[in-house]
Amino acid sequence: MDDFDTGRLIYLLILLGAVLGSVIAMGRANLGKTAQQAAIWALIFLGAIAAVGLWDDIRSRLAPRAAIVGDGRIEVPVAPDGHFYLTATIGGAEITFVVDTGASEIVLTEADARAAGIPTGNLSYTGRAQTANGMVTTAPVTLDRVTVGGVTDRAVTAVVNGGDLDTSLLGMSYLSRYRMSFTGETLVLER
Repeated sequence: MDDFDTGRLIYLLILLGAVLGSVIAMGRANLGKTAQQAAIWALIFLGAIAAVGLWDDIRSRLAPRAAIVGDGRIEVPVAPDGHFYLTATIGGAEITFVVDTGASEIVLTEADARAAGIPTGNLSYTGRAQTANGMVTTAPVTLDRVTVGGVTDRAVTAVVNGGDLDTSLLGMSYLSRYRMSFTGETLVLER
């Protein structure tokens, strides 16, 4: 915990002590009522601490930062979790990808593949891929169109992951179509 977090915690504990102290001082005649009010204030206090601690996560879920697109340039800001996320349209479905320079190709989750119109029940999972979670099976597919930032590529090869994968990956077979650079906490893709 850094100094700023420690300072906030101390401030909040002092505030809680002041509130509880005033409630107890005002309610000495009726201790049951005082205990009830103290419990309510403690819950309010804990809720406030949770909201402050989770604010970055809440903000990113309610209003995620979007990529800035223009003139063949896509700027993708870093997300609070340290990853870069980019939305592509495949088969009419908007799919969120993690930009993954460690992945050799586009890797779709089964759910995203279904959303993109790929019949996953008919796929042949003959490929294998080594992931951070071990070996998984993959099924090769060809995506008719992949649109990112107004630029459409046709007949793009990809694989559908047969294992557990939370978010689809935008790997190097697609990313190599762009010049990639980093400006501060922003990934810049240019064609």
